[in-house]
Amino acid sequence: MSEYLHPDTVIERAPLVLNGHGFEKITDMVCGPVERKAPKWWQIAFLGAASGALLLVSMLGYLIWDGIGVWGLNNRVDWGFDIVNFVFWVGIGHAGTLISAILFLFRQKWRMAINRFAEAMTIFAVICAAIFPLMHTGRQWMDFYLFPIPNQMSMWPNFRSPLLWDVFAVSTYFTVSLLFWYVGLIPDLATIRDRAVSKSKQFFYGIFALGWRGANRHWQHYEKGYLLLAAISTPLVLSVHSIVSFDFAVAQLPGWHTTIFPPYFVAGAIFSGFAMVVTLMVISREVFGMKDLMTIHHLECMNKIILATGTMVGYAYGMEFFMAWYSGSEYEAFAFINRAIGPYAWAYWSMISCNVIFPQLFWFRKIRTSIPAMFVISIFVNIGMWFERFVITVISLHRTFLPSTWAYYSPSWVEICTLIGSFGLFLTLFLLFLKFLPMIAVAEVKAIMPEADPHYGEAH
Repeated sequence: MSEYLHPDTVIERAPLVLNGHGFEKITDMVCGPVERKAPKWWQIAFLGAASGALLLVSMLGYLIWDGIGVWGLNNRVDWGFDIVNFVFWVGIGHAGTLISAILFLFRQKWRMAINRFAEAMTIFAVICAAIFPLMHTGRQWMDFYLFPIPNQMSMWPNFRSPLLWDVFAVSTYFTVSLLFWYVGLIPDLATIRDRAVSKSKQFFYGIFALGWRGANRHWQHYEKGYLLLAAISTPLVLSVHSIVSFDFAVAQLPGWHTTIFPPYFVAGAIFSGFAMVVTLMVISREVFGMKDLMTIHHLECMNKIILATGTMVGYAYGMEFFMAWYSGSEYEAFAFINRAIGPYAWAYWSMISCNVIFPQLFWFRKIRTSIPAMFVISIFVNIGMWFERFVITVISLHRTFLPSTWAYYSPSWVEICTLIGSFGLFLTLFLLFLKFLPMIAVAEVKAIMPEADPHYGEAH
């Protein structure tokens, strides 16, 4: 029986806060970037990101002025970079809700140092995603016809269309995620309000703190509200990207109408979202000196989830090819053979390399805990997930049933600049978050420390 643990054996777990910092030190570490003047590197980064956001605004203005013909779409490929980018950004926004809601319900303490970070990323990614379908409609000034409001022409949206389901799913997801993020911020906003030295900061942070004083009644309402929002958010993680996948799965196009799409899209969304969190965390913990709160253990847990979801995505790729062969449909088989050896084979094999091969390196703990290795792999995963959306959308469209309709799609410079600009908008919002809001949930981190135990003083 020696191979079994003794019942009294205590399993040592990796500490979630390093170097024994106390409550006061943790508050100083997290509130410091908000209270101090923005460093020069932040100003330079913000200037670059804001330039990208300005590029996005310019491209959207040019699109509205000159028409959707400035994109590289053609009669065969009528979904291009716009839908690719939409699905990509919606997927990026999935990690925040997963970390915050599902891991909270399962009482995973390691989420405490990264949930605020991921929630903010969710909000900003969904904002970027919402731009593309709005622009894809073409005549944006006629978008009021999309809403279910009575009008003199008796025109009503087609509620059987999954494109309309997207509107309800994404808007609901954004609203609940925003509320979830804001409720979690309230105790920390009150902390910054109480530490502020200028009246303007006291006023503005005081407004958003909603009169929080840390009373027992406040904490009771806070915990009930946070738990309720977590329970509401959890099914949204599964439903939102499932509905996005229905945009494709309900069609009759080879390569699209498959029942594997909902779980395949959800796994891919979590995969790409966690990779983006790792990319941003590695940089932020370094430049803001948060290594004792965002530890290697946190990053290793993230990398394990990337490995698990990446394996699911790789399995889905293999099952797609298997079902194309097993179905006996020559059109379905051609669609997947065309992906692998057709004109866009470079995009398909880029996707396979980034999403299937590189994440498998996380099986090795040395790589899983190496900052340079995880940073590079997370970037490759994000590149690969963008290519996955490109493969699903463009390659499935450019060659369908009639060879006479085959066409090759090349994005225009407007589409490329719009993609770059969307990253500029995302980084602009993210840098503003890092400067004006606490990037770590101070109250939640303190709650998992030994000092929070009411019997801590008896043992020490």
